[in-house]
Parts: sequence; structure tokens; C-alpha cells
Amino acid sequence: MPKEDTNTTRALRGLENGSASVRLQAVLAAGTAPDPRFVDKLVERCAVEPDFYVRDMLTWALTRHAPSLTVPKLIGELRSERAQARSQALHTLSKIGDRRAWPAITRALLTDADDEVARTAWRAAVVLVPEGEESELAAALATQLGRGERETQLSLSRALIALGAVVTPILRAAMADPDPGVRRHAIATERLSRNPDAGFEFAIEEAKRIVALGTTGREE
Repeated sequence: MPKEDTNTTRALRGLENGSASVRLQAVLAAGTAPDPRFVDKLVERCAVEPDFYVRDMLTWALTRHAPSLTVPKLIGELRSERAQARSQALHTLSKIGDRRAWPAITRALLTDADDEVARTAWRAAVVLVPEGEESELAAALATQLGRGERETQLSLSRALIALGAVVTPILRAAMADPDPGVRRHAIATERLSRNPDAGFEFAIEEAKRIVALGTTGREE
């Protein structure tokens, strides 16, 4: 058996090993010497890998392979019932940056019931959105204002801010939303966009005060 085939077989077997360090080395080998035979197993492993560092390396290894091989497989994972499969596929697609994946970033993913999937979808969408479709994406993201805990809200704020000026009218409209949670999040996002150095905690506390006073916080 040629040495290349032996190395490939060893790496593929290593991906199933019970030791995270062995799996990490196997993924490193798969990324260092890309081979189309790795792609299916790397994608499959993304859905079930429990170790954060190994998952991160899986994404790196997949970015080392041809997008023509990886992108269709990853898009297929977005329909998985397993939340980790969806979130890891979204993360990897954002790192590959191939805009052919854009149509697969559906509203269902942007509003996924799993916070980690939704957050990863927001980040991926901002990376992959075609020029001219930013406003539509911003409007879809704005439907999630007020959702979740601080970490989730910060992820959404960052995604909205990354879309640029198109979010300004959307945030201003949300500042008058009947839901105080939506109003607070919209105000905090607008504050953070104007003063990133202040930090999200400061912005959200300021937003709470503004909502408590019954104003929108808009500066004309």
C-alpha cells in the first residue's frame, strides 16, 4: 500500500479515536495534506465531535479542501436535525466564505430555536450576504431583537452593526416597539454602533434607563 494511502487510512481511523488528542492529530493531518477522501468524514465528525478544539480544527481542515467539494456537503448539514451539525456547518461556511452558500442561509436558520445555531447563522449571513441584500438581511435579523441572554444579544448586535448604515432606520423603528426587551436591545445596539469602546454592558444598562424613562433614546 502506498505511503499516502496508509497516512490517509490512519487519519480517517484516528478521527474515531476515543482520545481527543488523537482526534486532534488526525484532523491536523487531514488539513495538512488535503485529500478528497477526507471530506465526508470531516463533515460527519463536525456533527458529533464533543471537544471544542477538535471542532475548531475540523473547520480549519475543511477550509483546506476545495470549496467545490466541501460547500455542497456543508449545505446538506444545514438541514440536519442535530443542532451541532447545523451550527458547525454554518461556522465552517463562514470561514470558507464562498457566497454560493448564501441561498442556504434561510430565515429558518436565522430564527433557529437553538441559540447557538441562530448566533452562528447571524455571523455566517453577515459574511456571505451579497452586495445589495444587506437591508433585507438586517430586517430579518431585527426580528430577533430582545432574544436570549446577554451573549446571544451581543452576537445579534455585532451582526447588525457589521451590516453598516442600512441598520439605522431598522433600529430606530425597533426603538418604538411595544416590547420593552426589543426596545432595550435596539437602543443598546444603536449606542454600541456609535461608541464601540463603551462595551455592550454599558450600552444595555443605558438602554434600560432610557426605556424606564419612557423615551426612545433617539438622537435627532
